[in-house]
Amino acid sequence: MKGRLKAKLSGIPHIVPLAPQAVAVLRQLLKLTGKGRYVFPNPLSAERPMSENAIITALRRMGFAKEVTGHGFRATARTILAERLDVPAELIEEQLAHAVSDSLGRVYNRTRFLAQRRQMMTTWANYLDRLRTGDELSPNPTRSRETLQGLPVA
Repeated sequence: MKGRLKAKLSGIPHIVPLAPQAVAVLRQLLKLTGKGRYVFPNPLSAERPMSENAIITALRRMGFAKEVTGHGFRATARTILAERLDVPAELIEEQLAHAVSDSLGRVYNRTRFLAQRRQMMTTWANYLDRLRTGDELSPNPTRSRETLQGLPVA
């Protein structure tokens, strides 16, 4: 819902490139959720997305601490992408639909970085896969740029 509001305010549709792993999960969910408007619809009305409170309740049932929220995963991803995976801030901010912090803003900056953001999301998904399998346990891993070669670094 926040993405829709940001798009309405800016007048620019927000395109969200996804990693192949995310696309595979969404294809699996399609079998369960059907072809409705939302992947996670509100149980009272399929015309509305699942509420923030429903997401928080689901996180609690999965065993997450009370401090964890669905939106908080964005902040966690933003931090890890920047600090651990050396992803340029411009790519992360564009993916999160955050306002550009340059002095000219979006008026003159119409770059979408779609190819680089798709690569970034694949790097993120690969990192999460390594966490899941236990291959990424070191507190100070060697920073990997194998999938981010050629991207501008801030």
